[in-house]
Amino acid sequence: MHVIFRSKTGELSKTVGSFKRHTSKKIMHEIASNPEESRKKWLEMMFKYHAKFNKRVNDVQFWTHDNHAVELFDHNIFKTRLEYIHNNPVKAGWVDAPEHYLYSSARNYADEDALIEIDLAF
Repeated sequence: MHVIFRSKTGELSKTVGSFKRHTSKKIMHEIASNPEESRKKWLEMMFKYHAKFNKRVNDVQFWTHDNHAVELFDHNIFKTRLEYIHNNPVKAGWVDAPEHYLYSSARNYADEDALIEIDLAF
């Protein structure tokens, strides 16, 4: 998953940590409580397996503990990183154009129907 965060407090690592804690709890709850989820046992096994290799985790691990934060201190760096993120599904061969990938903010920038509303950067 690639994401561009802005921290109102200036503490990006805390913002990312908070995001990871919140989303992992929600996603794990959804997996556990959904009787229709056919991959439930496999997912739970994978999360438990990866938790064994991390001393900071007790039972399951959803997110990795590393991230590759890049400070986007000017417009050109921001634009380059955003284009990199948007073009990943194209490079992977999943879609022909960035805005065709359902889960990408490229849809927002192309003024197409998108899954979530975002603040456009430019």
